[in-house]
Amino acid sequence: MVALFICYNPFMPKQRPLDPESKPDDRVDNALRPQKLADLIGQDQVKENLSILIDAAKHRGEALDHVLFYGPPGLGKTTLAHVLGNEMGVNVKVTAGPAIERAGDLAAILTNLRAGDVIFIDEIHRLGRAVEEVLYPAMEDFSLDIVIGKGPSARSLRLKLPRFTVVGATTRLALVTAPLRARFGAVYRLDYYDIEAMRLIVARAAGMLKVSADESGIREVAKRARGTPRIALRLLRRVRDFAQVRADGTITQSVAKEALDLLQVDPLGLDDVDRRVLRTIIEKYNGGPVGLNTIAASISEEQDTIMDVVEPYLLQLGFLDRTPQGRVATKSAYEHLGLDYVEEGQPRLL
Repeated sequence: MVALFICYNPFMPKQRPLDPESKPDDRVDNALRPQKLADLIGQDQVKENLSILIDAAKHRGEALDHVLFYGPPGLGKTTLAHVLGNEMGVNVKVTAGPAIERAGDLAAILTNLRAGDVIFIDEIHRLGRAVEEVLYPAMEDFSLDIVIGKGPSARSLRLKLPRFTVVGATTRLALVTAPLRARFGAVYRLDYYDIEAMRLIVARAAGMLKVSADESGIREVAKRARGTPRIALRLLRRVRDFAQVRADGTITQSVAKEALDLLQVDPLGLDDVDRRVLRTIIEKYNGGPVGLNTIAASISEEQDTIMDVVEPYLLQLGFLDRTPQGRVATKSAYEHLGLDYVEEGQPRLL
């Protein structure tokens, strides 16, 4: 146990109290999250499947089956976990795979659950093997095996748990072990949102934030948000700041363009890191193929950042190809960056 001591200094100047009207970005994001399934925008197929799952569980008077969401970050996996809890009228306990270091940590969480409660585990692919071994019987048999004592006098004790629901989220489904994946009764993939869904999300957020914006300004922000609600909300806040400081406070198409260009977000939503990845492949390695480790070292970025954040969107746009030899930039990537494309088999300038 770590003790925390706080010393009071009478000569320290008093801090000004926080303005009750001001909210940090994370509190704003929580307020903007949909609370019910009917409030969700986009992901229609996932919504329909979840609606059937919820109605069936309510009709039988049972807890929801275990659910696993996977897909790129920022698409609403955490939001869906809270929506499930709200629809079922139960509590939602939130944790993350890296935060559960020991089996005892998981046991402490599970023994405090009530019947029907939802435990949301973000980045579930990063659970330790010992923790997973404890989670298996808890998910399958709703029981917890505890070993009391050591040596010859040790004995095993099985505790019964109330029926609860595990909602897992991961950006790397391949890293979720097969035994753990098999224990989820429902597995859903979240895809990038289309432009119309993004427009509705930005318009809803602008209304809740009381931001003055016309239809063209909203569409411009939605178009550059790369199909990700989290990015759309972040860009909307930055464009709002720009409009208040450099314009009359209203987000129009011209104001949004000027603000997003200043943030180095181009019309397709590519930012500086995306363009650096493409230019590294094209200019340093003649369009590829080149390995992921080499790209990460060349632009001083983490390998996981490129794989989880940058690559999925570039692959969706058709700017990048994955081959057994490495990553290859496509003709569309050359055209977007305004570079001359050299057909395969023709001599390249070194």
